Amino acid sequence: MPAIPENFAKEDAFIEAHLAERVTDVALLLSRDKALDSAYILRQIEGRQRLVGKVPSWTAVKGLLFPPRLSLEQCSGEFTARYKATVVRNAVPGCGAMADLTGGFGVDFSFLSPLFGKAYYVERQSVLCAAARHNFPLLGLKNAEIIEADGLEFLKDLKEPLDFIFLDPARRDEAGAKTVLIEDCTPNVAQEQNTILSKASLALVKLSPMLDLTRALHTLSHVREVHVVSENRECKELLLLLDVAHTGEPRIVCADENGVFSFLHSEETAATPLYADAPETYLYEPNAAIMKAGAFKLAATCFALKKLHPNSHLYTSEQFVENFPGRAFRVLRQSGCGKRELKKLVAATSKANLTVRNFPETVANLRRRIGLREGGNEYWFATTNAKGEHLMICCERA
Repeated sequence: MPAIPENFAKEDAFIEAHLAERVTDVALLLSRDKALDSAYILRQIEGRQRLVGKVPSWTAVKGLLFPPRLSLEQCSGEFTARYKATVVRNAVPGCGAMADLTGGFGVDFSFLSPLFGKAYYVERQSVLCAAARHNFPLLGLKNAEIIEADGLEFLKDLKEPLDFIFLDPARRDEAGAKTVLIEDCTPNVAQEQNTILSKASLALVKLSPMLDLTRALHTLSHVREVHVVSENRECKELLLLLDVAHTGEPRIVCADENGVFSFLHSEETAATPLYADAPETYLYEPNAAIMKAGAFKLAATCFALKKLHPNSHLYTSEQFVENFPGRAFRVLRQSGCGKRELKKLVAATSKANLTVRNFPETVANLRRRIGLREGGNEYWFATTNAKGEHLMICCERA
């Protein structure tokens, strides 16, 4: 990352005046003014635009430096960063010392470090360390010590004990291709777990939301808690809290903007839900975190709901149930999935939001086959009931 231009006041004024414009339009303007540092300006405008919805508290601070695009794409959003801070606040006693061994753009570090008296930001890339040195004072992070080094090498050389370590292993190989497995990430937490927990009794590891949870739990030991975090109906992060003193079953916490649902895997195994042959007055769809964590039976038993099928993961009730961790709908009508039945449904409402659950067609194929357009106020679920019959359930939001 180049240094701040000497005529920063002029650059800053230009950036503020054109923040809301398309980067391509700004680039055209800059091509006419060779006195301005165009690369610097374009990176700052694009960076602010990318982060305005992702980390709004950062973009409210003037003068921040933004790194190349990849680091912006990989950094956490504000919701998930604040959630990590809540997890750590509840798990770590006192306010001693922490280290973020994979500092990156520093979003997670900025929310975790205020919980501690001393905080190490460790990052191999000099461009990101330069941004951190500039940004952290503007963000009010007075206890941050920036270390340009490999995180594990720093950890092995560190003489003082830590209370907490955070890692967000890089999920790209040497060719830049995305990776998912813990063993394929850098650093390899599975290989280095003993080293990590010898320096701090607690560590939080951020993993790919695509990683199979069962495999993750077999790969890592001393997992005290699993946090599956979703936002806007999308699974965003898989967080594993490692505790060197923990040897039992981990608690699994499903979190989204509306709250949390926690359980043990043994509770899910033991749960025995009731089943309904047909949907009743209300239909429920679990959030992305519940689906990822696999709390399929508990989502029914904990809220006194009936499942439609063991593999459909849709639930129903006669009376409305509040606080269900997901979306709730009022059933308007239902039918089988024969050609004539579906044609009749589409004739009445040619536009709806379509979801398939345990159904032998994709959304795209089913839409095309029955001529259903996207949108509108109705939500249709193509699914299978406990008898193995295919159903189309038409609903509105409850």
